[in-house]
Amino acid sequence: MHSTRDLLIALARRYAFADLGALAPTPEIADVCEFGQRLMSLDAEDFAVEARSVPAELRRRARACHMPQTPREQPRGALESLRPGYGLLLEVIAARWNRRELSPMIAAVHIASEYLPLLAFEPQLGHAGDPALWPDGLSAPGSRFGVIGDRDCDHTKSEQSATNRTLRVAGEPAEGWRAYFDRQHSQVAGALAVCVATCRNPCTAMHWIEPEQRADLGVRARTALAFADTPLVRLRHAAPVGHGFGVPSPEEVLDAWERSRSALDKNEVGGAALKDDGFPLPGLPALFSAVAAAPIAPATLLSGVSDHVVALLEAAPSA
Repeated sequence: MHSTRDLLIALARRYAFADLGALAPTPEIADVCEFGQRLMSLDAEDFAVEARSVPAELRRRARACHMPQTPREQPRGALESLRPGYGLLLEVIAARWNRRELSPMIAAVHIASEYLPLLAFEPQLGHAGDPALWPDGLSAPGSRFGVIGDRDCDHTKSEQSATNRTLRVAGEPAEGWRAYFDRQHSQVAGALAVCVATCRNPCTAMHWIEPEQRADLGVRARTALAFADTPLVRLRHAAPVGHGFGVPSPEEVLDAWERSRSALDKNEVGGAALKDDGFPLPGLPALFSAVAAAPIAPATLLSGVSDHVVALLEAAPSA
């Protein structure tokens, strides 16, 4: 017969941090579970919230995925590099798949699609799209980047508004900074990809990148834009987190991913999605790595929290 402790350990192993936190036998375990649930929910605003019961190494790695809440907050977390954040996204996607929580899994895939162009730009920018560090070249003479109402620019009106805002938001109060990230930063990501990959009337906005590097970035950014339009990402609109009420089945998710892989296989970068790397959506880590031009593997943050909770439960008095 299973003991209460056995059941709690089983919850920890399943990353059921919310349920376990409600049943936690000690405040310390409840604190760690709250931290784990923030990670599982991709609550990037609160990754830096102090959780003293969590080992320092896990807190440090979570802060690397944190989105700064003020223009001058240090360290810069996800604005310094998106690679740790994409590792966490992959770990969450796999965890949600294993738990058959497919709506939140598709929501995580959608988040990944929105910011994927910034992952592509990171090698050239030297950061992950930090509005406080945009290169002067974006506003060079002849650039249409951030110019509202320019009809020769391929950006939509909302993208023009977002790019205009991103060039000055680092000087705004914290409230304006947070509002920008809530509503416009993902549009800037897409706009940058348009500039380097699909613009029909190129201006000087991307001339700060050497032509050879620009060509390579163009392929990676084009693949990022293509990923956002794949059948897998479009599943979000058939899930409760989108505009409908249906929840995709595992078979529908895998079918959508297979069709997505075929659609992405237009160049060497998109072709990375065909790799069978053992991930629940085979090739997704390889695709993110190819777009990033850097290795990106699923993180071990959730598993680290789970292991720590299990250790605390085993050390607690018998339930």
